[in-house]
Amino acid sequence: MKNSDVIAFGDLYDRSVANEKNESLDRIAVRDYLIKAEIGAFQSERGKKQSLRVSVVLEVDLVKSNKHDDVDNIISYDTIIDAINKQLSIERINLLETFADQVATDVLSDFRVKRAFVRVEKLDRIPGALGVEIVRSAQNSIRKGNDGQLAVSSTISDKPLFVFITNEILSGNMLSDWLDRLEKHPRPAVICVDTVKDYKKLSDNKLTQRRIELLAIEQNAWVLAGKDERCVVVNSRTEIEWAIKNKQLSIWAPSKIVLDAVQKPMNTNAIELANWFSKSFSNEQVVIVGEKPFPGFKTINKVSDI
Repeated sequence: MKNSDVIAFGDLYDRSVANEKNESLDRIAVRDYLIKAEIGAFQSERGKKQSLRVSVVLEVDLVKSNKHDDVDNIISYDTIIDAINKQLSIERINLLETFADQVATDVLSDFRVKRAFVRVEKLDRIPGALGVEIVRSAQNSIRKGNDGQLAVSSTISDKPLFVFITNEILSGNMLSDWLDRLEKHPRPAVICVDTVKDYKKLSDNKLTQRRIELLAIEQNAWVLAGKDERCVVVNSRTEIEWAIKNKQLSIWAPSKIVLDAVQKPMNTNAIELANWFSKSFSNEQVVIVGEKPFPGFKTINKVSDI
């Protein structure tokens, strides 16, 4: 068998050996880990859990740690299993490639892991298995030091300010003043907007109606973006995290994040959705900018108060 055949079709452990560059590295593996998860890019895959088989091999530097025979000095197999389960609990994932890459990034955050080999397979789509297999190296990943702390933070350093702008403000003559204030705010602002005015129920099908309601919010997001070029519509956590880190004035388009959420919000009321999303980032209630108070929420009607 050719070396390339081993890499492409062989056992995941064989693949790591075929790519071996440093013989002093040890290997830790979790193989054929079977789980059920909602994953897939097709509409027919939404709302259904599929069988997945996940295998992970880590190339690790355990030479010094093993001399002490101390369980606290080694990488636990649970580290791999926790990384797999954590990624599936964060949000719904469309692509196996994305899931595999996220698992690899997570395990490579430990400074002892030099390379990660991840294989993810779907078992329900065909009589056999279909899937992806990736390899990622430590130099391309965020690292942890000996104290377990991130050398380069993978989390957002600036706590974002989530602001809900009502239709009255959106269509009023003070909108530019509010945006000026938010742009200069010491915390990066993520703007959430209300449902379009005069919105009416259009379908008796719950799933269809849910999508329509989300799109009615997104319509207002694009209206706001059209009013001020500083505002950029964002619809994924990756885009929002980038916007927060770069102090971009962003407007949340909720459809993708809400529909992909593992723990979906109970309803699609615009304010409740904005509050749900704010808490997923900062554990704070969304701040409402409007002319009238909303019970249970902090409401601001003066630009100087924000």
